[in-house]
Amino acid sequence: MAHEYPRSSGFEQSYRCYPVSFIDKQHLEKGDKIIMPPSALDRLASMHVDYPMLFELNDSSAGRVTHCGVLEFVADEGLIYIPYWMMENMLLQEGDIVQVKNKSLVKGTYVKLQPHTKDFLDISNPKAILETTLRSYSCLTTGDTIMVPYNNKKYYINIVEAKPSSAVSIIETDCEVDFAPPLDYVEPEKPASSTLAKKRPQEAEEDQVQKVARFNPFTGSARRLDGKPSTESVAPVIKPHQLENDNGTKDTKPSTSASRQRSGKLVFGSNSNQPTKEAPKVVPKKQETSEKAPKKQETSEKAQEEKETKFQAFTGKKYSLKG
Repeated sequence: MAHEYPRSSGFEQSYRCYPVSFIDKQHLEKGDKIIMPPSALDRLASMHVDYPMLFELNDSSAGRVTHCGVLEFVADEGLIYIPYWMMENMLLQEGDIVQVKNKSLVKGTYVKLQPHTKDFLDISNPKAILETTLRSYSCLTTGDTIMVPYNNKKYYINIVEAKPSSAVSIIETDCEVDFAPPLDYVEPEKPASSTLAKKRPQEAEEDQVQKVARFNPFTGSARRLDGKPSTESVAPVIKPHQLENDNGTKDTKPSTSASRQRSGKLVFGSNSNQPTKEAPKVVPKKQETSEKAPKKQETSEKAQEEKETKFQAFTGKKYSLKG
């Protein structure tokens, strides 16, 4: 049963509220329209009220106030049906008493909205979705939370600010809309300069390690086919027909590569088998006649040595891989 208040210049009445789903009108959840009883229409018709009709809902027990429009006057006497999201904003339970009062609101010029989650901003065109949704609303109140359904998902948005008043009408008006950062938005931390300075030497060290770690060909350890360690030194082989110095002593510095070739090893890419060029000796004129005979002998020995030191394939010692 409705609780009537003394007559005044405006409409004011208390009703028990229930969700619109009780009368199979779930589509009203997408807006702020309520269903009122026929008696309310009779009283409003006899008063000078502004159209479209707007109302203020007040829950004195919780101290919550919001505003809404009306769609139909077909509810049972003493009852009103309101969207469930509006009941949640006012902390109302099914059957609670709410005071309804007609209200004239100014047209809004600015509204600031704040989504609950960042998912709403991920929509391809959130502005178009919001414009379509707000066509079902008559007014907006600062502090309310409206629900925007899209793609089988519900997005909740807070009304942070409204101008020129805390409650404004959005019917047939051009209203500027601004967005505040979502409630779950976390601003990325700015890296400190010290951390950047530390990272730069580390990156330089990593680059240097990468350069060192690059592949260098022919840098592995050497292995011999005969199974012996590659560090084993090979004794030089001195032949008796090697050149002697002028004083009759033998040359004690034979070519290492030549000695290795004589011991049966193949040296790839070596040019050690080429005869070494000796520096020409300067001989006084007086000794030229006396040294002619030894020079002839020396040149013959050189020619014989060059023939012997030339590389001959497969003329070394034989080795077996079996040991």
